[in-house]
Amino acid sequence: MSEVVYEETATMIAAGDLQLFVPFGREHCRNHPNAFNLQLRELQPASELWSSDGAAGLVGSLQEVSLQERERESWQLRKGCTGVKEDEAEFEEELYTAGNMAVWSQGSRTQASSVYKAFTVDSPVQQALWCNFAVPQNNNDGTVKLSEEVEQTVCIVQSSCINVHTVTGKDFISPLPFQVSNVWATKFGLLLERKNAANDTQPNPPGEPLPTVFSMLHPLDEIAPIVCKPPGPFEGSRVQYVSDSNMKMVFTCCQPSIVVSYDTVQGTHTVWALRKVTDDERSLVLRCLTEPAGTPLGLMASGFLGSHLRNTSHLDSPGGSGGGGGSPLHYSTLHSHPSRIMTSSPGVHSRVHSPNISNMAALSRAHSPGMAAPSYSGASRFNTSFHSPSPRGHHGLLPSPNSTANESVAMPEMEPIIPDLCVEQLWSEAVSAGCHREMSSQASKVFLTSDLCENHYLCFLVESHQHLRCVKFIESNDATQLIFPSVTTIPAKDAAPLQNIDAMLVLEACGSLVIYTGITRVSKVHLPSPLSHSISLTNQLPYLSTPVETVSTPANAGNRHIHRLNEVKECGVNALHSNVFFRLEVGNSSSFIEDFSFQQATPFILSLRDPVCNRVTLELSSGVMLRICIPEIVLVKWYNIYNAPGGPSAHAEWSQFVTCFMTLMGYNTERLAWTRHLQFEVPLSPVIAAKKARPSDGGSDEVCKMHNVNNDNKYMYLSSLKLESSASLFPHIPALFGVLHLLYQELQLDELHRARASSLVCLLQQLARDLQLEEYVDLYWRDYPSLISCFMESCIIDQAVIGQMHRPSFLSSNPPCVFKWLSSCLRGEASPPFPYLPGICQRTKLLVLSYALYIIGDDNATSTNVWKYLLKLSAGMFHSYTRCWGFWTKAAVHQSASFTLKDLESVPFGVALPIREAIYRCREQPSSDWPEEVCLLIGRQDLTKQAHKMTLAKSKSVGSGFSLVPPASSEADEEEDGMLDIIHEVTGLIWSQDLRIQEVRRLLQSSRPVRVSVVQQPEVSDHEYIEEKENKLLQLCQRTMALPVGRGLFTLFSYHPVPTEPLPVPKLNLTGRAPPRNTMVDLNSGNIDVPPNMTNWPSFHNGVAAGLKIAPASQVDSAWIAYNKPKSPELANEYAGFLMALGLNGHLTKLATLNIHDYLTKGHEMTSIGLLLGVSSAKLGTMDMSITRLLSIHIPALLPPTSTELDVPHNVQVAAVIGIGLVYQGTGHRHNAEVLLSEIGRPPGPEMEYCTDRESYSLAAGLALGMVCLGHGSNLIGMTDLNVPEQLYQYMVGGHRRAQAGASRERHKSPSYQIKEGDTINVDVTCPGATLALAMIYLKTNNRSIADWLKPPDTCVTPTLARCIIMWDEILPNTEWVKSNIPQVRKCTDDGITDSQDYITAGACMALGLRFAGSANSDAFDCLYEFAKTFMKMMSFAGTAAMGYYNLQTCLSMILLSMSMVMAGTGNLKVLQLCRFFHKRTGGEMNYGFHMAHHMALGLLFLGGGRYTLSTSNSAIAALLCALYPHFPAHSTDNRYHLQALRHLAVLAAEPRLIVPVDVDSLKPCYALLEVTYKETKWYNETTVELMAPTLLPELHLLKQVKVKGPRYWELSLDLSKETQHLKSILVRDGVLYVKLRAGQLPYKDDPQGWKSLLATAVSHRNSGVTAFKPEAISTFTSEPALISFAEFFCKTSEGLKSDSLMLFSAMLYECVTQECPEMLPTYIAIEQAVGALRQGDLQQTFPLWQLRLVVELWDGRMLRSPANKHDTLLTSEFLPVMKNAVDVVLDNWLQDFNNLASEITTLAGLASCNMRVNADGSVGNDSVLCFLAGCNSFADLLLRSSQLGIPLRDLLRLVPILLSPASGSQSLLFPLQAFSS
Repeated sequence: MSEVVYEETATMIAAGDLQLFVPFGREHCRNHPNAFNLQLRELQPASELWSSDGAAGLVGSLQEVSLQERERESWQLRKGCTGVKEDEAEFEEELYTAGNMAVWSQGSRTQASSVYKAFTVDSPVQQALWCNFAVPQNNNDGTVKLSEEVEQTVCIVQSSCINVHTVTGKDFISPLPFQVSNVWATKFGLLLERKNAANDTQPNPPGEPLPTVFSMLHPLDEIAPIVCKPPGPFEGSRVQYVSDSNMKMVFTCCQPSIVVSYDTVQGTHTVWALRKVTDDERSLVLRCLTEPAGTPLGLMASGFLGSHLRNTSHLDSPGGSGGGGGSPLHYSTLHSHPSRIMTSSPGVHSRVHSPNISNMAALSRAHSPGMAAPSYSGASRFNTSFHSPSPRGHHGLLPSPNSTANESVAMPEMEPIIPDLCVEQLWSEAVSAGCHREMSSQASKVFLTSDLCENHYLCFLVESHQHLRCVKFIESNDATQLIFPSVTTIPAKDAAPLQNIDAMLVLEACGSLVIYTGITRVSKVHLPSPLSHSISLTNQLPYLSTPVETVSTPANAGNRHIHRLNEVKECGVNALHSNVFFRLEVGNSSSFIEDFSFQQATPFILSLRDPVCNRVTLELSSGVMLRICIPEIVLVKWYNIYNAPGGPSAHAEWSQFVTCFMTLMGYNTERLAWTRHLQFEVPLSPVIAAKKARPSDGGSDEVCKMHNVNNDNKYMYLSSLKLESSASLFPHIPALFGVLHLLYQELQLDELHRARASSLVCLLQQLARDLQLEEYVDLYWRDYPSLISCFMESCIIDQAVIGQMHRPSFLSSNPPCVFKWLSSCLRGEASPPFPYLPGICQRTKLLVLSYALYIIGDDNATSTNVWKYLLKLSAGMFHSYTRCWGFWTKAAVHQSASFTLKDLESVPFGVALPIREAIYRCREQPSSDWPEEVCLLIGRQDLTKQAHKMTLAKSKSVGSGFSLVPPASSEADEEEDGMLDIIHEVTGLIWSQDLRIQEVRRLLQSSRPVRVSVVQQPEVSDHEYIEEKENKLLQLCQRTMALPVGRGLFTLFSYHPVPTEPLPVPKLNLTGRAPPRNTMVDLNSGNIDVPPNMTNWPSFHNGVAAGLKIAPASQVDSAWIAYNKPKSPELANEYAGFLMALGLNGHLTKLATLNIHDYLTKGHEMTSIGLLLGVSSAKLGTMDMSITRLLSIHIPALLPPTSTELDVPHNVQVAAVIGIGLVYQGTGHRHNAEVLLSEIGRPPGPEMEYCTDRESYSLAAGLALGMVCLGHGSNLIGMTDLNVPEQLYQYMVGGHRRAQAGASRERHKSPSYQIKEGDTINVDVTCPGATLALAMIYLKTNNRSIADWLKPPDTCVTPTLARCIIMWDEILPNTEWVKSNIPQVRKCTDDGITDSQDYITAGACMALGLRFAGSANSDAFDCLYEFAKTFMKMMSFAGTAAMGYYNLQTCLSMILLSMSMVMAGTGNLKVLQLCRFFHKRTGGEMNYGFHMAHHMALGLLFLGGGRYTLSTSNSAIAALLCALYPHFPAHSTDNRYHLQALRHLAVLAAEPRLIVPVDVDSLKPCYALLEVTYKETKWYNETTVELMAPTLLPELHLLKQVKVKGPRYWELSLDLSKETQHLKSILVRDGVLYVKLRAGQLPYKDDPQGWKSLLATAVSHRNSGVTAFKPEAISTFTSEPALISFAEFFCKTSEGLKSDSLMLFSAMLYECVTQECPEMLPTYIAIEQAVGALRQGDLQQTFPLWQLRLVVELWDGRMLRSPANKHDTLLTSEFLPVMKNAVDVVLDNWLQDFNNLASEITTLAGLASCNMRVNADGSVGNDSVLCFLAGCNSFADLLLRSSQLGIPLRDLLRLVPILLSPASGSQSLLFPLQAFSS
């Protein structure tokens, strides 16, 4: 059957606003410096050919650019799909090409367009398109997965190649072996149409037609011809290459995968299915191609022949000949890759091969004139021919009838290219001979569209005939074939699909825009612009579609949209006699003229282009382009009414909806009074408007007129109206009513939408009356008594058709009321589950479950027990029509699934109060691991801010606020000392009483000249004086050179570098100034001998110090690291230190491997040391193989014995050995452990090999071995045969050297010629390394047998330290334990403390420092401080020998370092004083090493500016042993016993433990009281201490809980017994812990004692807090904007504000401030307003009473459970009891008045029953007496009628106030609320 199409002349669809459209890429290309904008190009081939003259060259180069190329541009738009997330807004993508450029941009209606990618290519862009390529995925076992990954790309077609760019950044260039006319994107990849040359159409036996269509499945794949399979009886043998030059492709589609072609000879369009070629088809093609000529293959019944590969004598070449010397081309076989043929399945191809570009050599030379390359000799594999002529007309891919067979041509053995894709004919136009010539026009536009019934159409526009052919297609059962049942022609000048709304926009010949859904015409489109007068020109005659073939509608035609099509058809049939829907006159009548003439000056629509979703571009005749948006069509009738030009108001929209809705249900809205007058009322409620509009003296006449009641029979108010049972929605009225009732309940829960509920209730009461649902009518009456009393009409539904109605199961006789359900929940009564609609009643669902969770206390209410409280209404409970109508309810509610504080503000105050209570309880005691959304809901901005991961350095407001510490020097000086980045606001809070930070900066600065104070004695000459000053400067320089080590620790991780700026490195200034004239003193004058290379290592340390400032969270990349490389070779040592520092803070992993190789090949010793130690530190404990190989190159013992010996400097070897220990730390790696064990005792070799500084190498090997086996103890798995402890013990005590095995034996077979050790172990070399290795292996194991090996010998500090850290748990922080380490023999034999006792004591003190590192343990500190004072006293003895002084100084340095370890990061003043004391001592034995130790102690004391402290983990102890090894260098170049670079490894033991409270409102650091709970251990029970933050926390594994304690700030608890990750993440981010100040409190800084708080002020006065409260001071105690504004406008004395109101508002404000609940302020005001309205009796609805009832029931529930629980509610004051009492008084008065009224009515009813007369005597009759009397206009009229009834005058006078009251309004049997309020 043909589709029904109708014409509407009186209604139009209004399009969205017109927007001027200009392609975004045009402006971008205009600003791009491409070849067109440059006057000269670098390469000028044309100019060189013309002339060498400059002017001629310019002319030549300009000739290469034609104006047509310059101006040619194209673009296409599509729906955005690049990186789209589900929650992102819809956007469009544009691909623009012009000249050599292609611009891919993105933009939307709400966001400006921006360039996503832009490309510039070498030659003009012929075409650009998007294409998705499928990439096969491999399994782990190497097999190919069935799934494929889709790669999104943009393809740019040039004359000689295709550039393919993926969105992931991959780029491919695919050369084209022939010239391409067009490229198409398909589901499988690209299709390429070969451009036909002139002789392709000429039949030539030696060179028959070449394939014309090729495929490319991936940029790395070969270009292969595609094959075709036409329909017919012999399908299996009719597979051949597509080689018809008359076939032009006009359209491709991915889903479904089809191709549309056009035959230029026959003038027909054909649809082909595009798919992968099957194995059978592939083999058939190959068999056809290899069949010899002349076989019967070419003589089959259908006339199709196989194609053969021939040796051709020529190909068309632009140059005349492709070969050299003008000879003809010679071709040989070109082989394709075997993997193309060996593929097991047709859908999967292997791309392991590289693309064979020469595969298409023949075609490339023949058709690509732009490619200048050597000629290839090879055969054209596409030069195919079809051997027998076949008649045309069956399909468009067959060869020309004139093709001749040449079977005598000899064919060499060739291998064809395997085809990938096959096209199979699905449908072709049927063309009769008579109209053959008339229809020979190619489609200018092809697209797919669908209608509202989900029918799909393939549409192609034939411009020459100005019509659109719509071919309907249906998917077959096997989903591989398409069925094309019908073709329909629609008159059209142009058309464009609107995919989002299942429609298409058609431009008719007259210029009108019309919307079609499928082939069904919907409506015209009105354009809201001055162009509408010309654009909307139309002819009144309808354009009926021309059915070409019959259309069969499927039986199940789209349930979702049946009603939509019904609406369309109904509108089409009833368009002439509809009284409701098509009365609106649209637009200017001049628009609808009868002819199609246009004024010449007025632009008209030329074409439509670029459809995306529901947006399309109009191209005007003036060249201007306009972008319009077509809104979604849901119901055509409703849409036509609503979208009339001009647009409706809010009320008009509702009126039109009600009218449309009720008509569809069968109501006659013209006869129903309230709907007839609905559209003329201004406000939302029509009845209220009528009451307000009528004159005061009109009585009830106007009301009666509104209800069409005759004045003679005004009491006859019930009209008899029938419903039309044939209406489309009539059977679904009960279901629709049930849905709307639930929507009504939903609207009641939203203050913003509750006004709409009063409009909806008018519709609901009508439906309830007509369905005779009295309980529902009663509910609506109770909700809106004054409104519902005005509606009395009801409509009659025939009993015969009632059975047609589908009554849903959820529509119960008892109406669901959400307020009643919540009320029963508060009273503790059981209630049935409340019904709700998913996606619509979201607020109902959330509130019901919230009550179940909080009030009932069901923890599973939101998970497993939802069904107990909610009845989910699924689609199966009612018919599909109501599912479609859910759109209206969605549009009305606009609810989101989440619940926020903003949503809670719109919840009614009574409903919201329990939820606010729950939120308040959660706010007081939150959990630290709650998600950000929950913290936002409970109003804890501090927790929400905590989730944003902000650091102090990143926060501008924190980092750039006021400084609590005054600057010590000028800004220029601060910038150059390298310590400017310490956050002064934090240090100012930690050390607020003094300027110790400034003192530390002064002590550690090395960038300014030192003061050289030398007094010139009279006998000293000037020259000697100068030498004396320089010697003094040299002593001072020993100290200056040692400062950077301490400065690096002080400024640790305090700086975030700017990626565009180099890292500032402070100078190492070794000059001095001599007072009083401040003359310069320099070491370079030559007066004294200065050690060579004195500054090498100090410069290295300076670079490390500068690099350690960089925080681990900084943005550092490989380019920035290389950018910092200095150009001056003098700064190479600093850069080496900088590289090591980057490794220590983890950034060196970002350095490219190429750069690492580049640095190491330079052979710079310092750079190698820094780089090796840096990368090892960055890869700590990872066993990274690439780093292992890097280190092994520098360690001869790790190289094969046959490898070339490398000349690696000794210090680099030491660094590499330590690097092995770092990379394999704690892994117990056997091979490395074995090598390192042997390297501890590495013997010296011949010719001075391994002879110098052997101690440092042995120590490094021992330390590395200890790190590899760190803490393993006796559990050294797989190393039993190595006897590691015994071997180490031998290294400690000496003995015969063990025989070396394996590679070591070969390496050390030649003894040293210089050092004669023989086969005895030199313990002076091996003992320190072996001792520390043993200590680290058995660290914290408390293994006494191993510890007993380390009994202290004479003058040895290392064994004591080692023994103590093995017996870790026995270390006690007291002097007795330290002295217990001294052997009793020593104590008895010597009178004083000997040197050995000094070292034993120092070793024990260092062990004590390691045991309590970072703990700030007071007992440990006091113990160490006592020993420090003892040693200080001993040093002051005048008789101390020189050697004794050195030993004492070494011991004292160790004790000082131990004290700094214990007090690390605390900045302890006593330790600082000791450090400053040693800083001033520069003479005598105070050498470079001691200065280094003292300033390391100072750096540890203020580690990271007080933000870091030390850890006692195994890894940290190992790092500290490496860094603080107690043998300090004697001078700045001394590395004999210990490599200086290892001193910086102390950084690996640092961990951030400073907690910094930051006020979330001011974003300033502040003080806050913390309660820290320690876990129970064997030394102490569970302990709680209070700390004032900012403070350093103890190690986290010792803690159970950290809590922010009140009452100043909101409490926050961090439970560390569960997990410590949350607190660790806080500490890593500069320890920022956001806290929120409670209202009424002041910060500790402003109010240390808490005497100024709001509550304290109230207590200090002898009156209540409310009266003492001053609202004007509110800003001091709270930062809440709502409270401050309320205090300003409502709590100050002003005109019009009564004193009692002022007092009430002040009391409310006081409650909100003291209770910290500003959100309760609207609740207080709402309660007061509700009670006030109740007192005055002007309540129009009972909604406020419901809210008051819920509040009171919540209060009563608290009191009934326990009076003590009254403090659990937010309303804790006397406010609620006062309000409750006021309500009780009003209700009692109402009840008394109602009792009086009831007695009056009873008396009246009795009188009426006694005095009734029948109708025969002309009286009132049996009708209601009240109705009869209620129609009276005056007292005289009332007397007249009452006399007819015989009512006594006394009773009548008592009824006058009721019957003549202006509030009575209408014929109400139950009087409105105002009647009771008197």
